[in-house]
Amino acid sequence: MTEQDATDDTAATEESTASEAQADGDAGFEDAPEDVSADEVDLGEFDVDDDLVDRVAESDPDDIARELSALRTRVDSLESQVEQQDDDIEELESKLKRKQAEFQNYKKRMDKRREQEQKRATEDLVTRLLDVRDNLERALEQDEDTDIRGGVESTLRQLDDVLDAENVEVIDPDPGGDVVPTQHQVLARVDSDQPDGAIADVHRPGYEMADKVLREAQVTVSESEE
Repeated sequence: MTEQDATDDTAATEESTASEAQADGDAGFEDAPEDVSADEVDLGEFDVDDDLVDRVAESDPDDIARELSALRTRVDSLESQVEQQDDDIEELESKLKRKQAEFQNYKKRMDKRREQEQKRATEDLVTRLLDVRDNLERALEQDEDTDIRGGVESTLRQLDDVLDAENVEVIDPDPGGDVVPTQHQVLARVDSDQPDGAIADVHRPGYEMADKVLREAQVTVSESEE
């Protein structure tokens, strides 16, 4: 084979290879469209507002830019308001917690003060009753043949004064009166000259304080003979 023949064979081989590559390329894009317009793009996979698309297409770019800028400003303003409201809520919650703590402390102080006042009131009452006890004890220290009635009566009046100072009232109903269930305790029904169902006699007086019955009066009730 001559040098010219070898050169011709090489050129033929390169031309054949190029032809095959062009054929493969054409085969790979044989289904692709030559020209694709914006109207032919399938937007089915997107959630598109047709009115918005038309509005944007028909609007002036400068107007759209100004509108977007206004919206951005409005969004920034709303975000700022939300942040301010969050700060206000946090501050109010903090104030509420402080007020709750202050109220609890105030309640504890009031409870402690009431407890102290009750103790002082009890101490004052007991102090005054001690004088009554001292008088009774002195009466009992008298000689057996000494008449102590006057001293006992005086001591009883002193005790009544103490009870009166505490707004304690005696429940001592008169015979013939009606029975009051909240103030009288019926011990028995007895024959009496009083009307049937009326109080016949008082066995032990009762006491009430500030409209509260401390002890009911014990009474008997008349029962007429049939």
